[in-house]
Amino acid sequence: MKIISAPDYQSMSRKAANIISAQVILFPHSVLGLATGSTPLGVYSQLAEWYKKGDVDFSKVHSVNLDEYCGLSPDHDQSYRYYMNTNFFKHVNIPMENTNVPNGLAKDLDAECKRYDHVISSLGGIDLQLLGIGHTGHIGFNEPDSDFDKTTHSVKLKQKTIDANARFFENAADVPRYAITMGIKAIMQAKKILLVANGESKAEILYRSLFGPVTPEVPASILQLHNDLTVVADESALKVIREKNPSAID
Repeated sequence: MKIISAPDYQSMSRKAANIISAQVILFPHSVLGLATGSTPLGVYSQLAEWYKKGDVDFSKVHSVNLDEYCGLSPDHDQSYRYYMNTNFFKHVNIPMENTNVPNGLAKDLDAECKRYDHVISSLGGIDLQLLGIGHTGHIGFNEPDSDFDKTTHSVKLKQKTIDANARFFENAADVPRYAITMGIKAIMQAKKILLVANGESKAEILYRSLFGPVTPEVPASILQLHNDLTVVADESALKVIREKNPSAID
């Protein structure tokens, strides 16, 4: 595990984007696992800026997104397909047919989950997986559970996750209660994992995830067992780690 400190959100975004751009420059055919939410926005903005400058080329990249809300169409402004198109894909030269997001409108969710696992395996797995971390320790929409051994699956969202996402919807009642998410198993099979975190509200769960017991009740704790994990976080998110285990931070 490598923990990289950044003084603020902008610096965190730039450092994380640098890791992704290096992956793509060195391995142009990379399969990138991508995340949504507020934390990665700065990463995508920085990557788009470097693309426009000619520093990085996404034309041979494939991507697989972690998750999607059930019941939202791809053009719904809170769907994760819309998020990716708006915040990243349309700003770089990745072919749209190379991008993959679960189908939240699938009538047969089990079949859609199996299809998505096949997409990942057919691409040869994920070379670099970008992750954020939720307040429950969830990665993707892998909520606290009783085991880690799940592939892509549908999940009922915890109330804490619904409450956290309510700010993105006009009414709290509009927040979807279910989602499709890539499973912990697929995430852990990625060759490299890059976890980004910012804000003091993430400090305690980040510490528990990286230095607490490995338990499915804190889904991100499984990342301790990955052999190539890099964490990039701003100082406020690292507050508890710096207090309790300062030598762990680069």
